Amino acid sequence: MNAVLKNPAIHPDEWATRLELAACYRIFAMLGWTEMIYNHITLRLPDSVTGGATAGASKSAQFLINPFGLHYSEVTASNLLKIDLEGKKLDDSPWPVNPAGFTVHAAIHDNVPDAHCVMHTHTTAGMAVACSQVGLAQNNFYSAQLHGMVAYHDFEGITVHSEEAPRLLKNIGNKPAVILRNHGLLSWGLTLPLAFVRLWTLQRACEVQLAQAVLGPAIPIPEHVAQKTVDDSFQWDTRFGAGRDVFDALVRQVDRIDSSYRN
Repeated sequence: MNAVLKNPAIHPDEWATRLELAACYRIFAMLGWTEMIYNHITLRLPDSVTGGATAGASKSAQFLINPFGLHYSEVTASNLLKIDLEGKKLDDSPWPVNPAGFTVHAAIHDNVPDAHCVMHTHTTAGMAVACSQVGLAQNNFYSAQLHGMVAYHDFEGITVHSEEAPRLLKNIGNKPAVILRNHGLLSWGLTLPLAFVRLWTLQRACEVQLAQAVLGPAIPIPEHVAQKTVDDSFQWDTRFGAGRDVFDALVRQVDRIDSSYRN
């Protein structure tokens, strides 16, 4: 993620964070995880930039989010918006913030201590499973890796109302992968790569479930096997980067296609 610092007024750690998040938006675009100009990935700026506390998102915490009106393929390190916990812009960018986009994210950032990154998608496979009464089926390689890690939250309409936050947080608990019923998928993590690999695994599980559904009854995975799969998964193992190696590989792929996100 090395690049020349374009603006010397920006803290080096902020620029590194901007590069990582901008790269992630381009990865989402490359994978087809876009919804026109909607949906969001938010990332908390490190305490070396803001001077904030590390436990939870204090009122001084700052976040980066995509400018409302740009496609993910147009997001760059420099045009990302810096906002506070209330979704107010902290820079002079001409682009607005989508209030519906940050309501859910702010609630999670503020109340889940390790939620430094929050991602949300409306992929076809993810929404299909979110609309299903059975939810995520425990019947494939990817869903087994998420055993005991998936929460559900019932649909309450467009997420612009802060009063939904307590119910959302209660339903999420400490589970890092979330199926928003009738709505889509969400993940959070202490780092962006970890949030990404959690969402990628959930997305793959939904894709397989959607494809398998046309073939009739599936073979269920016993709970003890699913738990063993979680314990053995390289995806969550810090020795293998907890998503960092996967994320960096995709960044290299994006760089070969279009590195303009570094601007």
